[in-house]
Amino acid sequence: MVEKINTQHEMPKAYEPGNVEQKWYRFWLDKGYFKPKIDPDKKPFVIIMPPPNVTGELHLGHALTATLEDILTRWHRMKGEPTLWLPGVDHAGIAAQVVMEKMLAAEGIDRHEMGRDKFLERMWQWANSCRGTISEQHQRLGISCDWDREVFTLDEGPSRAVRTAFVRLYDRGLIYRGERIINWCPRCVTALSDLEVEHKDIGGHLYHVRYPLADNDKEFITVATTRPETILGDTAVAVNPKDKRFKNMVGKKVILPAVHRVIPIIADEAVDPKFGTGAVKITPSHDPVDFEVAQRHGLPFVNILNDDATMNENAGPYVGMDRFACRKAIIEDLKRDGLFINIESHSHAVGHCIRCQTMIEPIASQQWFVSAEPLAKPAIEAVTSGRINIVPQRFTKVYLNWMENIRDWCISRQLWWGHRIPVWYCQDCDELTVSVEDPTACQKCGSARLEQDPDVLDTWFSSALWTHSTLGWPDETEDLRYFYPTSVMETGYDILFFWVARMIMMGIADCDDIPFHTIFLHGLIRDEKGEKMSKVRGNVLNPIDTIEQYGTDALRFALSTGTAPGNDIKLASSRLEAGRNFANKLWNAARFVVRSIEPGMTALEISPDRLPLEDRWILSRLNRTVASVASLTNEFQLGEALRQIHDFLWGEYCDWYIEFAKIRLQPDSKLPSPLPVLVHVFETSLRLLHPYMPFVTEELWQNLKRSLPADWQEAESIMIAAYPETDEATIAPHIEDDMEAIIEIISAIRNARAQYKVENNIWVEAQIYTESLLNQTIAPYAQAIKILARANPVSFPKGGASGKAGDNTVVLQLTHSTVVIPMSSMFDLEAERQRLQKETDQSQDEIARLKARLDNQEFLTKAPKSVIDKERQKLYTITDRLERLKEQINKL
Repeated sequence: MVEKINTQHEMPKAYEPGNVEQKWYRFWLDKGYFKPKIDPDKKPFVIIMPPPNVTGELHLGHALTATLEDILTRWHRMKGEPTLWLPGVDHAGIAAQVVMEKMLAAEGIDRHEMGRDKFLERMWQWANSCRGTISEQHQRLGISCDWDREVFTLDEGPSRAVRTAFVRLYDRGLIYRGERIINWCPRCVTALSDLEVEHKDIGGHLYHVRYPLADNDKEFITVATTRPETILGDTAVAVNPKDKRFKNMVGKKVILPAVHRVIPIIADEAVDPKFGTGAVKITPSHDPVDFEVAQRHGLPFVNILNDDATMNENAGPYVGMDRFACRKAIIEDLKRDGLFINIESHSHAVGHCIRCQTMIEPIASQQWFVSAEPLAKPAIEAVTSGRINIVPQRFTKVYLNWMENIRDWCISRQLWWGHRIPVWYCQDCDELTVSVEDPTACQKCGSARLEQDPDVLDTWFSSALWTHSTLGWPDETEDLRYFYPTSVMETGYDILFFWVARMIMMGIADCDDIPFHTIFLHGLIRDEKGEKMSKVRGNVLNPIDTIEQYGTDALRFALSTGTAPGNDIKLASSRLEAGRNFANKLWNAARFVVRSIEPGMTALEISPDRLPLEDRWILSRLNRTVASVASLTNEFQLGEALRQIHDFLWGEYCDWYIEFAKIRLQPDSKLPSPLPVLVHVFETSLRLLHPYMPFVTEELWQNLKRSLPADWQEAESIMIAAYPETDEATIAPHIEDDMEAIIEIISAIRNARAQYKVENNIWVEAQIYTESLLNQTIAPYAQAIKILARANPVSFPKGGASGKAGDNTVVLQLTHSTVVIPMSSMFDLEAERQRLQKETDQSQDEIARLKARLDNQEFLTKAPKSVIDKERQKLYTITDRLERLKEQINKL
């Protein structure tokens, strides 16, 4: 029933995102909608944002993360759950320092000339400006996180958490300082963890070199190496004890080429007899396997490299040379001395720094390590027991494989930007003082002469504490008690080990509980060709530029629709255009709905027992969609959920229900008003879509609200309105079948008109044959079929359609009916025959021309292959067209 009040307003003709987005974001902020209220009676939904690196601006990967997390956050908030999405930014350690060093280099400044304090002062200035930019860009994306809780990894709270975690692990014996082979980046001048090294297959060489025996320089043992410059650091030659070729040489000594140091020949199981000559050089300071061999045999360690990968004083005559220049020089000297045998091609994987792509050097160095295995065991159990669920499931195997083979984690970095290691060295007794607070005296001898370790911690150490340090740990805060463990950790699959696994280890270690219940992994964003986006390829899209062109909702649509957890996304401009088109489609639908609401309307009551077929159909389809979206969202299938919302709104509500509603809204219509259902379905759909496209849905919802009675909706904003729930009673499969039979008839007639190029001003005759029971349902829609298919007359003859097919009819066999269209109602048959004959003649002439050209040997000899292929394709296409023209003429 429709009652009236006196109110109406007109919406603008076009949707302008720029006029809408900032207005509503400011409204949401001012209302405090992003802040959760702690309710002990309700279980909260919590996401801690993966902190973007403070290295400039956001990229599309950040936009994807923000979009997916905002969808989940808005959905849970609309379901009435206390919802916390906590934002933050990462200081980014090595990545940020590399950027700053490049900026300083452009100014002709070296950080060592500046000194540590001045450098850090400059870093803080830049980091603070980047933080502001990142927050502004996140807000442009419409994300609904609690900005009052924003955290920076170098803030006072997280810094104290980092020191506390370090000290506790040290006290448990799980952090230690020792000499190990580490990955050294000469460009960044720091140690790297194994995960910060990217291995690339390169086409290198295997060099065969003679080592003269010390007691007989006429005899040699030949070794093979990929890095001749490291000969200078050799402290032994090793063979396999089972290799009979070298049985008599084990225990003898050789003279090391170039530096003439005497070293032993040893036997060790680690040597592969099939590699090279079967004899290998042992360089303990520059190879992880050699390091272990040296420890077993008590060999000395000789480091030949400076921090910048130039040769140090242990390199003899090559001191000061770059490592690759040294390689060339030593090869020339070996040739001169008759010790170089030959060189062969050899492909092998070589580690590169993931930040600057410099080839790393394995170097034995004193560093700080975390003993990972004791921390990994409970983290493995948390996943195998099901307490933590990984989405998609296939990454569980990847996670477990890495965790079960985990190596100790090198956590010290030779940088200035980051969390300084909380260790102080006594200058009087050499004792270590490990403390959360800065000590004033040595814990052993009481001396005040203390020096703090100059190194900083790996960025991922502080990030590993992110889920609890952001909530106040190590203090027992109200936030920590209520919001920990968090609900979902959503991030890219590429940092499953860098970050997610370490958060699980540290969360359990620090809080004695898992940090989250679900790991939701998304894929990488690629261009439309599937290529990884990079500045070098020139295929990078800036999120803010994209928003300016298409609107925020269009970008969010493009990033989320049709995607699946863990799968990479091909982001083409067509996806962005589809998002913009969808927003425009919704705008036009809203304009129609708002314009259709009559001035003075006071109530929109739906009486289910008196609803026409199309009303019951759209309500059934709406609630089926609501149920499916709820199920998909629970399973983190957000891309499929959005696709179904889009298809319902565009393909069913806009394309069909609105068209049927227009007929009933005609001034002379005697049919019941569609307005109650028209408004209800649209408003419910806006709430269903809101988490995905927040700005356009808020704008349309508010327009709808202004046009309806004041008591229609109590909520001030769509984002705090209730998320739709399924009304099972309205889902009716038989109603959907009946309505789809009518839609199929209309679509078939429209398709026939298009196929036969019937002009729009011509009405075609349609004879519809159905079984008697369905006929009673479809027949009342003769007027709708007439208007929507431009068919007149529309008749429902009795009996079947068999025998009705003839040369001058088009017969459309459908699922539940048959439609017969006399051709005479579609066009003038004689005129059509003449038109088709003319096209046939033209096609035959073109075929003759193409055949003659393709039979010409001179053309085939001289023309490029691409031109010949193009002509052959033309011939195929026109021949196919000619056959279809002949079929149409025969039918006429």
